[in-house]
Amino acid sequence: MGIGIGIFFIAVGAVLAFAVDASVNGVDITAVGIILMIVGALGLLMDLVIFAPRRRGVVDGPATTRTVVDREVI
Repeated sequence: MGIGIGIFFIAVGAVLAFAVDASVNGVDITAVGIILMIVGALGLLMDLVIFAPRRRGVVDGPATTRTVVDREVI
C-alpha cells in the first residue's frame, strides 16, 4: 500500500465515520469508517517505516575523477 492509498483510506473512513448519517441493515457505517481509518493509518505507517529507507539515495561523491595534465607546446 502506498502513501496515496493510505491517505485515501483515512479520508474515506473519516467521511463514513463522521459525515454520513445513513443506516443500513446489518452494517454499522461508523464502525466501517473507523476500520478504514485504522487500516489507512497502519498502511501509511508501514509504508513510511519499511519502504521509505529504500527510497533514500546516498551520494558518496563524484562518479568519475578527471585528471588534467599540462602539455608543453613544441
